Amino acid sequence: MVSTQDHYASKVGLDVLKKGGNAVDAAYAIGYALAVTHPQAGNLGGGGFMVLYDANSDKTVALDYREKAPLAAHKDLFLLENGKVSKTKSRFSALSVGVPGTVLGLETAHQRYGRLDRKVLLDYAIKLAEKGFVVQDDLEIALKRYKVNLEKHEETKAVFFKGNNIYKTGDMLKQPALAKTLKRIKKHGSKDFYHGKIAKQLVRYIKSKGGIITKDDLQKYQPVWRDVVTGKYKNLRIASMPPPSSGGIALIQSLNILSHFDIRAMGHNSAETMHIMSDTLKYVYSDRARYLGDTDFVDVPTKKLISKQYAETIANKISTQNIVNSDDVFQGAISIKESTDTTHFVVVDKDGNSVSNTYTLNFTFGNGMLAPKLGFLLNNEMDDFSAKPGVPNAYGLIGNEQNSIEPEKRMLSSMTPTIVFKNNKPFIITGSPGGSQIITTVLQVILNVVDHDMTIRDAVSAKRFHHQGKPDYLFVEKGFSKETIKELKEKGFLIKEAGSIGSAQSITRDDEGMLGAADPRKKNASALGL
Repeated sequence: MVSTQDHYASKVGLDVLKKGGNAVDAAYAIGYALAVTHPQAGNLGGGGFMVLYDANSDKTVALDYREKAPLAAHKDLFLLENGKVSKTKSRFSALSVGVPGTVLGLETAHQRYGRLDRKVLLDYAIKLAEKGFVVQDDLEIALKRYKVNLEKHEETKAVFFKGNNIYKTGDMLKQPALAKTLKRIKKHGSKDFYHGKIAKQLVRYIKSKGGIITKDDLQKYQPVWRDVVTGKYKNLRIASMPPPSSGGIALIQSLNILSHFDIRAMGHNSAETMHIMSDTLKYVYSDRARYLGDTDFVDVPTKKLISKQYAETIANKISTQNIVNSDDVFQGAISIKESTDTTHFVVVDKDGNSVSNTYTLNFTFGNGMLAPKLGFLLNNEMDDFSAKPGVPNAYGLIGNEQNSIEPEKRMLSSMTPTIVFKNNKPFIITGSPGGSQIITTVLQVILNVVDHDMTIRDAVSAKRFHHQGKPDYLFVEKGFSKETIKELKEKGFLIKEAGSIGSAQSITRDDEGMLGAADPRKKNASALGL
């Protein structure tokens, strides 16, 4: 069973499984297919996180292939002379590019756990790039939304525009330069990307645009196998991504706090449930800002943050009688940008091997730059660092010294690839894109299944809300009852209607079989099974 945000990629993953490949083989092929057919987030020039369950060893592991700051990066990289942060530099310049991890990350996972030949798995993406594919709704929507930034770059415009117009639904899109790059990876593996011809061309292009990534940055890059962060909720075990992702800690901390309340009795999306969950999230996002960063550089009190005792102290501060004052938890007022950047996919094979993978360019289409002879877009992940303590990034997330810019440091993330175990077997395999909304999306999917007895499809389709403390708004999708919204306003919540929140590609697996869910918030998402 596979579930991705793009039907082409889902078909690729399913075909790999049909040919005897395992979940990691399928994930490898999907990762490259998305780089072709879902270029707004699927990538070669970005990075991500994978949580993987290996049935043979009965072990769950986390692979960190997050981008890193270049060797020449420094704390004040994006500060102007007046001390203010230059959003243009951190988001849209060549300085915004972090050292990419996707190519070596996917290869690292495949070398350890894959079964089929890499060359066979890459043929899917090569064919899609070389022969072309019919553009679908989601890509046209993304191109239209980010047209102004993309058309600034002639190299990008040459790929995704026909003259001065974007490719539209029904058009055939071919990417010959990307096909050539994929063929080099097929022949030489990741070595060419980090040490060979691809590396030389990439460094040359970034330097020509004023960037600071060098051949040494690429040659030194390595993904990291990490221990998953784990917790318990009722009779379930949660396995999720550790730092530099904040997702796993935030998810488990949230569940620990909520275990002190009868969420089931309160009812799904009732004012009472939304109140308790929102106040819980205020504390969780506050701790994210205060404590989290790359554990290769800073100390993160993981044991404390995911402990039951710490959760109890927070739960004791939350009551249905009064809402928590965000100013008592946070300092400073900030704004938020809603985002659909990033993409998530899940795979489970017949043996129970499971992959939950989230990877990204950060913004949709990254910083908009495309290496012309290589055909792939570049990330702008450097914006996920705290360019200045207390100043939010593009997702409204406050950072501090823990997440300040340092050479070779990985930037903090909200990505939350997760596997929930029941009776020691993978039960819910889930995750989502959505910037700061990823954590709340994954949390709600799990609660919908566990506390509200929903199928995974209903759990994924259900209306969502989001609160992160600062800005002090409760964001809601369309469709909540007027009575619920009125009651929340009377409690003191400031309500803002959001667009869609997250896109939780998910699978459940139990004794009766597997059920996949493609989030209906994305038109081209699909879940396919054998």
